[in-house]
Amino acid sequence: MESSGKKVTLQLMLAVGAAVIGSLQFGYNTGVINAPQKTISAFYNGTWIDRYKEGIPEASLTTLWSLSVAIFSVGGIIGSFSVGLFVNRLGRRNSMLMANVLAFVAAALMGFSKMAASWEMLILGRFVVGLYSGLSTGFVPMYVGEIAPTALRGALGTLHQLGIVIGILIAQVFGLNSIMGNAELWPLLLGFTAIPAVLQCALLPFCPESPRFLLINRNEESQAKNVLKKLRGMADVSADMQEMKEESRQMMREKKVTIPELFRSPLYRQPLLIAVMLQLSQQLSGINAVFYYSTRIFEKAGVAQPVYATIGAGVVNTAFTVVSLFVVERAGRRSLHMIGLLGMAFSAVLMTIAMALLDKVDNMSYVSIVAIFSFVAFFEIGPGPIPWFIVAELFSQGPRPSAFAVAGFSNWTANFIVGMGFQYVEKLCGPYVFIIFTVLLLFFFVFTYFKVPETKGRTFDEISAGFRQTAGAGAGEKYTPEEMNSLGADSPL
Repeated sequence: MESSGKKVTLQLMLAVGAAVIGSLQFGYNTGVINAPQKTISAFYNGTWIDRYKEGIPEASLTTLWSLSVAIFSVGGIIGSFSVGLFVNRLGRRNSMLMANVLAFVAAALMGFSKMAASWEMLILGRFVVGLYSGLSTGFVPMYVGEIAPTALRGALGTLHQLGIVIGILIAQVFGLNSIMGNAELWPLLLGFTAIPAVLQCALLPFCPESPRFLLINRNEESQAKNVLKKLRGMADVSADMQEMKEESRQMMREKKVTIPELFRSPLYRQPLLIAVMLQLSQQLSGINAVFYYSTRIFEKAGVAQPVYATIGAGVVNTAFTVVSLFVVERAGRRSLHMIGLLGMAFSAVLMTIAMALLDKVDNMSYVSIVAIFSFVAFFEIGPGPIPWFIVAELFSQGPRPSAFAVAGFSNWTANFIVGMGFQYVEKLCGPYVFIIFTVLLLFFFVFTYFKVPETKGRTFDEISAGFRQTAGAGAGEKYTPEEMNSLGADSPL
């Protein structure tokens, strides 16, 4: 596949850049709720007093706040599970374009919630922008994975995660009290979602549809070839076309796979387990506990300006995603994921020690900052970017939309559990809360070591053929005629 080379054309970068705006939206809305917590809580209290002529009870405030944070993930769960409904009917690019309707609705609900004195509008807006983000976490990696040359698929796939972390960083900076995180401007902070949506709506019409979608789903060979020539910047795209035709032949034997079929078929059991476990390794690593509650964690650690420490974590986050971007095609997915998990486990132990000794030993607040920064850095080396784009690599075109829906559902459900439950678990466990994450990280490390294959530099068909071979070797498995066709003889491995 080297003939499609490592050439990065203007058309390819425009398409990837326009798509990744969806990732930036997801990151922005993950991080935006963190810094202005006290300001928005004051708005909830003021609205409650206006309505009921008394201050809001603390339990009600905690519930409303947890709901404001976690309803985003509920929207994400529903959105991610709906990915397959759109991408096969509308195509990858048009699905991303249509999803912006949700971004505009969410921006209006959140932006005008203060004017309407309605926390219900704010919470509903968080739900709608969660729907948008859930769809984006399926659309963006799928589109980028399908338009990228094999030699650049890992590096370009990492840009989805880079978009997310830049979004988080923008939200942290804009959320400063001196910028938009204050009593007057916080509705603008939440309504800012409309700006990237306008930008994406302006750029996407100039981007091509996924050539894989055009050839395999629509059977438009000449159109797919023209798109590939633009994306690759070369007249001879026969190697790419050959790979896609091979995948198309596979598809005819394999047909479009629904979610129940994905679970029932022994053929997809192994890649599905890997896809779900990698998504869980991302969310149950504890990273969102750090993102959602980092300002509070730094406050507890005795940091004088916790908001700036949180922004520092955002900068580290972004820097190490860039590092991953450059090393993922050299080091490989599997080894980077394992390095990241092990580094995070070490950082979580260090954080626990620092938090436990905070009142007993001087300068422990600095150790806790170092621990959080290294935790974030190791996350972005592996568990951050890799689970998103490896799903596209583990499945061929037939089961890919359903696989993205299941993987996204797993990711968002774990995200919701951590977002909703962390503060309660933290009250129970105190400084030892990160020991739970340490145990989980070590479990995911062992799983990756024994179960996850290396996908670097391999075509989609070579990767799925490896799983077909593994499945074919499983004794006593019962296959449908379609699955029997796709096993064995055609395997290039």
